[in-house]
Amino acid sequence: MTTEIEQPRENSKSGMAKKAGVFLVVAAIILVAYTQFGDLLSLETLAKQESELRAFQADHPVLVYGAAFLVYVVVTGLSLPGAAVLTLVYGWYFGLLRGVVLVSFASTAGATMAFLLSRFLFCDAIQKRFGDRLQSFNQSLEKEGPFFLFTMRLIPAVPFFVINAVMGLTPIRTRTFWWVSQLGMLAGTTVYVYAGSSVPDLQTLADKGIGAVFTPSQLTQIVIAFVLLGVFPLIVRFAMKFIRRAKAQPAAENPAV
Repeated sequence: MTTEIEQPRENSKSGMAKKAGVFLVVAAIILVAYTQFGDLLSLETLAKQESELRAFQADHPVLVYGAAFLVYVVVTGLSLPGAAVLTLVYGWYFGLLRGVVLVSFASTAGATMAFLLSRFLFCDAIQKRFGDRLQSFNQSLEKEGPFFLFTMRLIPAVPFFVINAVMGLTPIRTRTFWWVSQLGMLAGTTVYVYAGSSVPDLQTLADKGIGAVFTPSQLTQIVIAFVLLGVFPLIVRFAMKFIRRAKAQPAAENPAV
């Protein structure tokens, strides 16, 4: 008798064709966006249109906020370059509070979009091919997944799109991925939006980037703080497990008569 693990959820030709179609559409969108619109998101290009951007925002504040949200979701959801630039620009454009709210929800929505794309396109194939080897890993991730994801979100060295793609191959729940990602990315989002909101104009951002607000030593300290903040919950988690095992071992060796 075959087990549930041995049978993929979509093993028909129509399922494979659907995934291939989605993959080709996404690849085409990424290619067009990168080749045709990549320069539009550069700080140099936006700096030349600074006065027009401000005027348009004053005339259509709700439209601008909604459009900015959708642009950020698409950029992060399709793993297009420019998310860091957009975060700085949104800080300058919307200010600290509104910028943080927009980027926090838009980046989480985009990350979840990339997460679901990875799961839809590749998860079944990976689990089918390596299901037996991944069984213990999947079980561990069901328990430790939120802590692992939170840590990865706080470590700047781990690329945003890599986390989304890898977590899409795991059994972590979508809602768990959402709230842990939003919480884990909030600190970095706040730093970048604050940097954008602290400069007088886009040309300054174009010339110096985040260095216009933070010195290299300050940036290093911020990165270290993020890493420590991310690793700390894991340390506490493992310490508590070690203590529980240590307490349980004497009881197992000396059962009550």
